[in-house]
Amino acid sequence: MSGRTRMWRFRHAATRYVDPILRPVAGRLPAFGLVTHRGRKTGRTYETPVNVFRRGDRYLFFLTYGSDVQWVKNILAAGECTLRTRGRDVRLVVPELIADPKLRLAPPFVRFVEQHLAGVTEVLRMRAAADSSGDKDRQRHRPLP
Repeated sequence: MSGRTRMWRFRHAATRYVDPILRPVAGRLPAFGLVTHRGRKTGRTYETPVNVFRRGDRYLFFLTYGSDVQWVKNILAAGECTLRTRGRDVRLVVPELIADPKLRLAPPFVRFVEQHLAGVTEVLRMRAAADSSGDKDRQRHRPLP
């Protein structure tokens, strides 16, 4: 796995200019989420806006900038993260980095954009932890800001 895509050179601009705009709303929008993860070197807590799609108890992150980005490395090292999506927090575990050049796991429109325009070939797949398996009564809720 190369760890990089056609979008690699834009990652710093996205982090600096796009992420601050998305961060307040990403946890409420469909197909977006806010991943909370701990830095493997610094120990700091980070929040990263991402595109995410749910398939049962699995969550799929199509890696627009590839797998060679800090948030992916942090999650792989920790083995878990928290995802805020559609206004709910879900603890995710068991990260799997999947090479999928045809993006068979993606919805058709996402497949077109991510594969043909961005050159994405990798997916990070995680599953909801047993304590946040999608049961609305068991999920941890946080009031929206």
